[in-house]
Amino acid sequence: MRPFRVLIVDDEPPVVQFVDRTLRGAGYETTTATDGATAIAAASADGPFDLLLTDLLMPNMTGEALAASLRRDDPDLPVLYLTGYADQLFKERQQLWANETFLDKPTSMQGLREAVSLALFGHTNGPPTA
Repeated sequence: MRPFRVLIVDDEPPVVQFVDRTLRGAGYETTTATDGATAIAAASADGPFDLLLTDLLMPNMTGEALAASLRRDDPDLPVLYLTGYADQLFKERQQLWANETFLDKPTSMQGLREAVSLALFGHTNGPPTA
Protein backbone atom coordinates (compact mmCIF):
# COMPACT_ATOMS: atom_id res chain seq x y z
CA MET A 1 0.00 0.00 0.00
CA ARG A 2 1.40 3.38 -0.99
CA PRO A 3 1.73 6.16 1.57
CA PHE A 4 -0.94 8.85 1.57
CA ARG A 5 0.32 12.06 -0.03
CA VAL A 6 -0.17 15.51 1.50
CA LEU A 7 0.57 18.87 -0.13
CA ILE A 8 1.51 21.32 2.66
CA VAL A 9 1.27 25.05 1.90
CA ASP A 10 1.98 27.89 4.32
CA ASP A 11 3.80 31.20 3.89
CA GLU A 12 5.59 30.70 7.24
CA PRO A 13 8.56 28.31 6.79
CA PRO A 14 8.59 27.24 10.49
CA VAL A 15 4.95 26.13 10.16
CA VAL A 16 5.76 24.21 6.97
CA GLN A 17 8.67 22.50 8.74
CA PHE A 18 6.54 21.59 11.79
CA VAL A 19 3.72 20.14 9.67
CA ASP A 20 6.14 18.34 7.34
CA ARG A 21 8.09 16.75 10.21
CA THR A 22 4.89 15.76 12.05
CA LEU A 23 3.23 14.14 9.05
CA ARG A 24 6.35 12.38 7.78
CA GLY A 25 6.78 10.96 11.28
CA ALA A 26 3.23 9.62 11.03
CA GLY A 27 3.98 7.86 7.73
CA TYR A 28 2.60 10.35 5.21
CA GLU A 29 4.48 11.36 2.06
CA THR A 30 4.67 15.15 1.91
CA THR A 31 5.43 17.90 -0.58
CA THR A 32 5.81 21.46 0.68
CA ALA A 33 5.34 24.95 -0.71
CA THR A 34 5.38 28.45 0.76
CA ASP A 35 2.99 30.04 -1.74
CA GLY A 36 0.10 29.19 -4.00
CA ALA A 37 2.00 29.37 -7.30
CA THR A 38 4.64 26.92 -6.07
CA ALA A 39 1.90 24.62 -4.76
CA ILE A 40 0.10 24.64 -8.12
CA ALA A 41 3.38 23.81 -9.89
CA ALA A 42 4.04 20.97 -7.42
CA ALA A 43 0.54 19.58 -7.93
CA SER A 44 1.04 19.70 -11.69
CA ALA A 45 4.45 18.00 -11.51
CA ASP A 46 4.00 15.65 -8.53
CA GLY A 47 0.24 15.17 -8.15
CA PRO A 48 -2.22 13.87 -7.48
CA PHE A 49 -2.32 14.38 -3.73
CA ASP A 50 -4.65 12.79 -1.20
CA LEU A 51 -4.96 16.00 0.87
CA LEU A 52 -4.24 19.71 0.55
CA LEU A 53 -3.23 21.14 3.92
CA THR A 54 -3.00 24.90 3.52
CA ASP A 55 -2.90 28.14 5.41
CA LEU A 56 -5.92 30.31 4.73
CA LEU A 57 -4.39 33.78 4.51
CA MET A 58 -1.23 34.02 2.41
CA PRO A 59 0.17 36.75 0.15
CA ASN A 60 -0.85 36.67 -3.54
CA MET A 61 -3.21 33.67 -3.23
CA THR A 62 -5.40 32.60 -0.34
CA GLY A 63 -5.69 28.98 0.68
CA GLU A 64 -9.28 29.06 -0.48
CA ALA A 65 -8.25 30.25 -3.98
CA LEU A 66 -5.52 27.60 -4.05
CA ALA A 67 -8.02 24.88 -3.13
CA ALA A 68 -10.41 26.07 -5.86
CA SER A 69 -7.59 26.01 -8.41
CA LEU A 70 -6.43 22.49 -7.50
CA ARG A 71 -10.00 21.21 -7.41
CA ARG A 72 -10.44 22.08 -11.10
CA ASP A 73 -8.31 19.00 -11.84
CA ASP A 74 -9.23 17.02 -8.72
CA PRO A 75 -12.78 17.95 -7.62
CA ASP A 76 -12.77 15.52 -4.68
CA LEU A 77 -9.48 16.72 -3.18
CA PRO A 78 -9.94 17.01 0.61
CA VAL A 79 -8.75 20.32 2.07
CA LEU A 80 -7.62 21.00 5.62
CA TYR A 81 -7.14 24.69 6.38
CA LEU A 82 -4.53 25.23 9.12
CA THR A 83 -5.20 28.80 10.14
CA GLY A 84 -5.09 31.34 12.89
CA TYR A 85 -8.02 33.09 11.21
CA ALA A 86 -10.81 30.52 11.04
CA ASP A 87 -13.37 33.32 11.27
CA GLN A 88 -12.25 34.42 7.78
CA LEU A 89 -13.50 31.12 6.38
CA PHE A 90 -17.03 32.06 7.35
CA LYS A 91 -16.92 35.74 6.44
CA GLU A 92 -18.36 35.17 2.96
CA ARG A 93 -20.12 31.85 3.49
CA GLN A 94 -21.98 30.08 6.25
CA GLN A 95 -20.36 26.66 5.99
CA LEU A 96 -17.42 24.83 4.47
CA TRP A 97 -17.72 22.97 1.18
CA ALA A 98 -17.71 19.17 1.00
CA ASN A 99 -14.36 17.62 1.96
CA GLU A 100 -13.18 20.79 3.73
CA THR A 101 -12.29 21.23 7.36
CA PHE A 102 -10.09 23.50 9.44
CA LEU A 103 -7.71 23.35 12.36
CA ASP A 104 -6.78 26.39 14.42
CA LYS A 105 -3.18 27.49 14.82
CA PRO A 106 -1.35 26.86 16.97
CA THR A 107 -1.85 23.12 17.21
CA SER A 108 -0.07 20.19 18.75
CA MET A 109 1.52 17.33 16.85
CA GLN A 110 -1.25 15.02 18.04
CA GLY A 111 -3.97 17.50 17.08
CA LEU A 112 -2.45 17.86 13.62
CA ARG A 113 -2.18 14.09 13.08
CA GLU A 114 -5.78 13.59 14.24
CA ALA A 115 -7.11 16.37 11.99
CA VAL A 116 -5.32 14.93 8.94
CA SER A 117 -6.61 11.46 9.74
CA LEU A 118 -10.14 12.78 10.16
CA ALA A 119 -9.96 14.69 6.85
CA LEU A 120 -8.68 11.65 4.98
CA PHE A 121 -10.34 8.68 6.67
CA GLY A 122 -13.25 9.98 8.73
CA HIS A 123 -11.64 8.95 12.03
CA THR A 124 -8.66 9.99 14.16
CA ASN A 125 -6.81 6.66 14.22
CA GLY A 126 -4.49 7.32 11.27
CA PRO A 127 -4.21 5.57 7.95
CA PRO A 128 -5.60 2.07 7.57
CA THR A 129 -2.96 -0.61 7.87
CA ALA A 130 -2.45 -3.21 5.17
